Amino acid sequence: MDQRPRRTRDLGIAVGTLPTGPLNAITDVADVLVGHVTVDDGADLHTGVTAVVPRRLSAGHPALPAAVYVGNGYGKLVGSTQVDELGVLESPIVLTATLSVFRAADALLTYLMDRDPAGVSFNPLVGETNDAHLSDIRRRPVTEEHVLDAVEHASAGLPAEGCVGAGTGTTALGFKAGIGTSSRRVGVDGSVRTVGALVQSNFSGILTVLGVPMPVAELVSQHDREEPPGNSCMIIVATDAPVDARQLGRLARRAVFAMSRVGAAYTNGSGDYAIAFTTAPQPQQPLPDAMIDPLFAAVMDSVEEALLNSLFMAVTTTGVRGRVQHAVPHHRVLQRLVTAGRAGQRQGPGVAGH
Repeated sequence: MDQRPRRTRDLGIAVGTLPTGPLNAITDVADVLVGHVTVDDGADLHTGVTAVVPRRLSAGHPALPAAVYVGNGYGKLVGSTQVDELGVLESPIVLTATLSVFRAADALLTYLMDRDPAGVSFNPLVGETNDAHLSDIRRRPVTEEHVLDAVEHASAGLPAEGCVGAGTGTTALGFKAGIGTSSRRVGVDGSVRTVGALVQSNFSGILTVLGVPMPVAELVSQHDREEPPGNSCMIIVATDAPVDARQLGRLARRAVFAMSRVGAAYTNGSGDYAIAFTTAPQPQQPLPDAMIDPLFAAVMDSVEEALLNSLFMAVTTTGVRGRVQHAVPHHRVLQRLVTAGRAGQRQGPGVAGH
C-alpha cells in the first residue's frame, strides 16, 4: 500500500504532554543547523551524510560543553574519547555509514583546518550506523565533497526526515527507518529552555508506539518481509540550558534510555550512542542538579518522538541484491492504537511557560 511520509503528530499521535518548539525539531534550539546530502542511485547505493552544526562554534568560540554516552559500544564514533576527557565539542557532528566514517572524519578535518590555518590539533566528531542491508557499503561512496556540502549548507529550518542523508539506507525494528527529529520546551529555573533531538535509526527490537507493541510480523505479510540483523542508533541532543559537561552526560544517558520506549532491544551488535551539547554561555555555576528533572523529561520525550518520526517519515525502499524494506504501515498502527484505547487527540506544537 502506497502512503506518503507523515510525522508522528500529523498521524494524531502525541508523545507525552510537554509542548514542542515551533518546528518540533532540533533546530528549535537557537543557532543549531542541520544539513543533509543523500547518495542514492536508485539501485545499490542508499546512503549519505547528515551534519548537525552549532553555529556558535567559530574561531572566536572554539568549543561548547558536551558529553557522550555509550549504551552499547559496537560502533565507530570518531572523536568521542576527547569529548569524554575534556567535556567539549570542537566541531560539527557528522553522521554517515559505517565504512564511510573515516573518510567523513578526514573531510571534516579539512573543514576545521580551513577555518583555523594555525591549528595543529583538531577533534572531528563523526558517528555511524551500518546501512549494508540496503546499500553496497563496501563501495564507500561518500566523498569529501558530500561531507563539506552537508556542513556548509546546513540550515535552521525544519530538517528533512526519513530516507535522507545518513538515514537513506537505514532500517529499524524491522521497518524502513531513517532520520528523525523532535523538540520540547520546558520551564527551568524561571526560564523557558529548549531541548532538541536528532536520530539516525538503525536498530532492532519490536516497534512500540505509546506502549503498544507493533511486531513487524503482524503488520507486514510474511511473504513480503525481510528482517535485517540488529544494528545501531545515533542520537544527538542539543539544548540551550546552562548545564555543564557532567550534566550533559546525564542528558545523554536519558537519550539512550528513551530508545526502550519504542521497543529497542540493545543487541550485542548494536552501537547505541548519544551526544549531548549546549549552546548556552557558561555561567560560573551550572544549573543546580535539583532543577534538572524537566530537562530529563524533555530529552526522553523528544528522543522518543524523533525515533518515531524516523520511521513514519521513511518510505519503502528496494536496495542492494533486491532487498525490500517496507515502511511502517500507518493505518495499521492507528488501528492498533484505537483497539488498545491509546489513540489520543492530535496535539500541536506549543511553547512552555515560565
